[in-house]
Amino acid sequence: MKRYSAIAAGLLVLPLASPVLAEASAAAQAEQRDVIPLATGWRFQFGEAPESVVGDAFDDSGWQAVEVPHTWNRVGYYLNNHEDRIHTPETVNREQGVGWYRLHFTAPDSFEGAKAWLQFDAASRTAEVWLNGQRLGAHDGAFSRFRLDATAALKPGQDNVLVVKTDNSKPQAGAATADSLPLAGDFFVHGGLYRPVSLIATNSVHIDMMDSGGSGAYATTRSITADQAQIDVEVRLRNDGVRDQATTVRIALVDAEGRVQGEVDRRQLLTANASDVFKGMITVARPRLWQGVADPYLYTLRTEVMDPTGAVIDRVDQPYGVRQIVVDPEQGFLLNGQKVRLVGTGYHQDREGKGWAVTPADIEEDVAMLRDMGVNTLRLTHYQHGQTVHDLADRYGLIVWDEIPLVSVWTLGGAKDPSEGLRANARQQLTELIQQNRNHASVSVWGIANEVDFGNSLPIFLTGDASSLPDPLPLLHELDALAKKLDPSRHTTLATCCEARHFAEGVTVPATAVAADLGGMNLYYGWYYDGPSDLAAALDSVRQRRPEQPLAITEYGAGGATTMHTDNPLGGPIDSRGRAQPEEYESYIHEQAWSILAPRDYLWGTWLWNGFDFATTIRREGDADDINTKGLITYDRKIKKDAYFFYRANWSSNPTVHVTASRYTDRAYQHAEVRVYSNAASTALVLNGQTLAAQADCPMRICVWPVKLSEGVNTVEAVGRFADGEVRDDVRWTLGEDVARAVRIDSGAILAAPSVSGRFGSDNFFSGGRAGSADPAPVGFRPATPVDVEGDDPALIKTYRTGTFDYAVPVDAGTYEVTLTFLEPTAGPGERLFDVRANGDTVLAGFDVNTEAGGVLKVVKRKFEATAQDGRIVLSFAPTRGDALVSAIEIVKK
Repeated sequence: MKRYSAIAAGLLVLPLASPVLAEASAAAQAEQRDVIPLATGWRFQFGEAPESVVGDAFDDSGWQAVEVPHTWNRVGYYLNNHEDRIHTPETVNREQGVGWYRLHFTAPDSFEGAKAWLQFDAASRTAEVWLNGQRLGAHDGAFSRFRLDATAALKPGQDNVLVVKTDNSKPQAGAATADSLPLAGDFFVHGGLYRPVSLIATNSVHIDMMDSGGSGAYATTRSITADQAQIDVEVRLRNDGVRDQATTVRIALVDAEGRVQGEVDRRQLLTANASDVFKGMITVARPRLWQGVADPYLYTLRTEVMDPTGAVIDRVDQPYGVRQIVVDPEQGFLLNGQKVRLVGTGYHQDREGKGWAVTPADIEEDVAMLRDMGVNTLRLTHYQHGQTVHDLADRYGLIVWDEIPLVSVWTLGGAKDPSEGLRANARQQLTELIQQNRNHASVSVWGIANEVDFGNSLPIFLTGDASSLPDPLPLLHELDALAKKLDPSRHTTLATCCEARHFAEGVTVPATAVAADLGGMNLYYGWYYDGPSDLAAALDSVRQRRPEQPLAITEYGAGGATTMHTDNPLGGPIDSRGRAQPEEYESYIHEQAWSILAPRDYLWGTWLWNGFDFATTIRREGDADDINTKGLITYDRKIKKDAYFFYRANWSSNPTVHVTASRYTDRAYQHAEVRVYSNAASTALVLNGQTLAAQADCPMRICVWPVKLSEGVNTVEAVGRFADGEVRDDVRWTLGEDVARAVRIDSGAILAAPSVSGRFGSDNFFSGGRAGSADPAPVGFRPATPVDVEGDDPALIKTYRTGTFDYAVPVDAGTYEVTLTFLEPTAGPGERLFDVRANGDTVLAGFDVNTEAGGVLKVVKRKFEATAQDGRIVLSFAPTRGDALVSAIEIVKK
């Protein structure tokens, strides 16, 4: 049998070349594993096919030629359809259903007499496999590796026909995918053979190939001292031969220089057509520990099976880091006894143009961008990810949260309990997750669920009667026990949505956090509910309620549309389910959240949501359809949003100087605020060649300068001074002639509406009051039905600022004409009365919008002159009955 040097789904199969292992190298001349990637020559068709499709003679010449990894889905697109966009409404493909694959290949003669295996690193959601007309088996689950015994069907040296039926149909009662997790979720389940497929040959005596897709050889660090580490090892062995086989099993820990630092071996008689398990312990003197990003040192865990002559008949090499992890409710996350504050992001595996069929280079690029931002941890959501990202995490010292796709829903058709098939699928996916990833030093916890505590708070996830809700706890307890049985060395965890929130009467949410060792909370204060500052009290209340359980934040953030911009993120209500989602608001939420999270040392980890925009099919939000835009980097990886650089300045030691709002080039106001994210000791601002005062050690690494722009193009440059020199970043902002001579404010709007009167900016320069709209608020994921109003600028006049409030508008010296636009949304005559003052002088007294306009939803304007005082005009709105309001303000120099 030929010996290949290859990486096959995380198992490194290499010849022994080190002179230090000369004795072992001589024994290794015997047969080992052949690994043959099956990547090219595939044919694909979406939809049903005749029964003859599994046969050798079936004509697939009319099918699409593809390479594997492959998915037929392309989901999500940005609305600004520039020529360089990969996805457009015409090119996306959201079809879910059956996809067929066929491949003709010739197996090497060397497979004669060997055990042959087909390995699928993932097939979504379900897969059924035939080889040369023989059905080999099936697999239910879109994310894990599985293997099938192909020995009896394979024809070495001849043409072979491999047929795979995949199905990513949406789960529903009675469907083939009804018990295939996830049943729901805010992400799209792509279909197909989206990870590699391989043909593998082994000896009939081998390290078990059928251990839930795992390596069959496992290690767990039992104890660590300065002098030694003790490592428990376990090898699952299989003899598929017809005779008993005498073997020697050896497991060694080999350092980076090829030296054996510890080993254990045992002679073992393997009974024909039977399995066996070898357990032992390796002692390593003066171990070099895997210390996360500080020192991610990896040994090689080498497992060998030898025949009586000493010839190696099977071997598996795996990277292995010696480390121990403890998570404490007081001290947080301890790696080898050292406290590590975990900061990172959630990570989905898709990208624009490829869906889930990404390459190792794609994943490495993603990880490199996140590492550059300063992450030391990744939450691999909401399902099992492939070996590439795990290997990278091991190599770079990133701590990993792994989890299964038990997301939001666990019953269908109004059932109160999950079906036995679904429970079995959950157990299977958890077993595969653990067996395939337990040797990774980076993996710290096993996540058993995400957001299964909605209760009746979000009707979209209800599958039956809201008065009698399914209870997730029995399934969670079952999974928690299974994880502890398979791997008692790691904690279990889960992420909740709702425990820390306050709901209206009648809303019931189950307490699920107690079903796992560690708690994680997905909290979107300031986005879906309440204000960003309310996050602090929510965290502390849960901490007080359960002081014995270590707590983490597993999601927080906001959507960020890179083509939408606001002058003030507090100017109007954010539309978390709709279009008004400017990039600056995303930055604001992250700034506010991190100011609360950073000082809370009791949090063992924080993961923001999300590293990258990703595909879904329940959103029409921001500047995208079918994309969740909470990522700090766009779906196509071309734009790092401003919030990315906020964290780079706070988390990373990489010199960072970043001027925000670089994409907001056509400015609405002459007077603006320049915000710079900088971790420099000193940062200066240069505006149109003029240097402004430098700032040192800016709070939260946010430096702010108020500036006055000039008509035309303005160059704004930030200069950070570091020990190794200066780092600069600059932007170009344009100020139009009309904007230079007038200030136009769209009151109550976070995004300014277009107007026939001129260029308006979003609500700004105010203090007090609150934003409102004549349109009703959206309900859930359904947009509101807009009301009809009179006037030339309906979008402009529908929004308003209301309450008691002032506007201090910066202007040059001179006299200005001020125009105020009003719209009464609901109040009758005499129900709303207020005064308006300009620089302290009353210009409108006892103003009644309804009476002056002639009814509700009708426009009325009032004009007056005002002279600038101390570089500004102050407009005050003071109610005498009800609340004052204003829809738009125009200040034009006379």
